[in-house]
Amino acid sequence: MELINPQVEAYAALFTSPEDALTAEVNRHTMANHPHSHMLSGHVQGRFLSFISTILQPKYVLEIGTFTGYSALCLAEGLISGGELHTIELRGEDAATARANFSKSDRNKQIHLHLGNARDIIPGLSLPWDLVFIDADKTAYIDYYELVVPRLRPGGVILADNVLFHGEVFEKPLKGKNAKAIQAFNEHVRNDERTEQVFVTIRDGVLMIKKKG
Repeated sequence: MELINPQVEAYAALFTSPEDALTAEVNRHTMANHPHSHMLSGHVQGRFLSFISTILQPKYVLEIGTFTGYSALCLAEGLISGGELHTIELRGEDAATARANFSKSDRNKQIHLHLGNARDIIPGLSLPWDLVFIDADKTAYIDYYELVVPRLRPGGVILADNVLFHGEVFEKPLKGKNAKAIQAFNEHVRNDERTEQVFVTIRDGVLMIKKKG
């Protein structure tokens, strides 16, 4: 399903600040060489992630799902001095690509890449998160959410990607396991009294979640 008119996407890109040289390079290389290049956040969403990060000025950022490192580089742009971004990737090949991309960044020393299953790694990261980006296994979104909310500072923000899941959430009845998982996640967050949320129809949908208090 074509969720956003290509003309609208092109117009949005035209009036969105450009990528920096490194993220533009990562974008081009991923799109040209990766068999799952559609998973890349891309120009407009990347600038959105950077925008939120630079507004929040986070000390601790968590990303679940590194891919080739594009979104982490965008999220790292708002880190304060001494801040840390921890990003988790399950696939070794993508982690290696991301690590190479991070090595070209001025913020390389602030970015910490963890290889493995996020459900195993997150409990060992005892940090008060200011900003979290969830973009990994859709069937585990609720698990990730429940792992990070207790450690999210009051006023901290979670950004959950692909919450439209290519329009499959509109099907009646829901068919695919990922669509069912995303629908369950969206409903889970809506019913959570610890947080408030705004559903943003950028790209494949981003749910912006803020912890109350």
